[in-house]
Amino acid sequence: MLVPCFLYSLQNRKPSLYGSLTCQGIGLDGIPEVTASEGFIVNEINKKSIHISCPKESASSKFLAPYTTFSRIHTKSITCLDISSGGGLGVSSSTDGTMKIWQASNGELRRVLEGHVFDVNCCRFFPSGLVVLSGGMDAQLKIWSAEDASCVVTFKGHKGGILDTAIVDRGRNVVSGSRDGTARLWDCGRSACLGVLADCGSSINGVAVGAADNSINLGSPEQMPSEREVGTEAKMLLLAREDKKLQCLGLQSRQPVFLFIGSDAFNCCTFLSGFLLLAGTQDGNIYQLDVRSPGAPVQVIHRSGAPVLSLLSFRDGFIASQGDGSCFIVQQDLDYVTELTGADCDPVYKVATWEKQIYTCCRDGLVRRYQLSDL
Repeated sequence: MLVPCFLYSLQNRKPSLYGSLTCQGIGLDGIPEVTASEGFIVNEINKKSIHISCPKESASSKFLAPYTTFSRIHTKSITCLDISSGGGLGVSSSTDGTMKIWQASNGELRRVLEGHVFDVNCCRFFPSGLVVLSGGMDAQLKIWSAEDASCVVTFKGHKGGILDTAIVDRGRNVVSGSRDGTARLWDCGRSACLGVLADCGSSINGVAVGAADNSINLGSPEQMPSEREVGTEAKMLLLAREDKKLQCLGLQSRQPVFLFIGSDAFNCCTFLSGFLLLAGTQDGNIYQLDVRSPGAPVQVIHRSGAPVLSLLSFRDGFIASQGDGSCFIVQQDLDYVTELTGADCDPVYKVATWEKQIYTCCRDGLVRRYQLSDL
């Protein structure tokens, strides 16, 4: 059996490398015997992964198959998912109009969270793993009990659909970003808005909160922060905006830290450390920036022109997913890129992790679970 093979280069926009793999049969140990076309080497292979390299171009990728696939959680495209801090539960939202909590080990349905009027765009667990935060096209932010599926809090104030959320520390406060161009800070205990953190005049597609390095000047608040603000000091807020701008401000001070203009609309963002961050654009660029000198990127990773849909800090690197079905892991201590396979050409909208397990959700309606121990 002949299978096409291609490796991406992460540096300097080098073109993809194309070759082929030929399966000569199955060995006595049940592992395929595979050879590669000229210029490529099969470094290692087992039942779940294959490591291919092209020494001449210093390119190397390890392709990992899903450990298991959950097909019965939703009936349509799954737009968001998260895994609880203990790894026992998953939560996901879908264009089938539902948001569900399920057993992370086998995909068995546990709860259905009903209350949003239109599609749910984003959902995530609080650090406790017992409570879920969701944001919908109905411009509402809701907090749910994962134990009995009750909606315990509803926040109203946005005038457009909520596209992303972030939880501050243990969850006394949360942040939301909306199509109405505002980012807001909310008090969970009193179901109240503590303030508009930013009014961009452009849709906010992604938000991230991170602890700031001591060397970063976050500015001082113009007014004394509310006593209901908990854990906002020494934190940065990152906003991925539709108008090609990436905005960073002090979460407590509301003062600007930097404004970076990218190549296209920013879809997602995440912090890697107290001064390093990543942000992904609609035209396939992943910008790595240093908050201490944000004028020029540390690097720009470009694998394809497909939209970058999610970014997640992972170990000493990150996981990214794109609109062409690619989902990959970059780690500093490894000389290869790990490719999570299975989505084919369907967009992978979101990635979540727990220990050595990685979960993805996709337009094809499937949740895939990968075991890094399979590498």
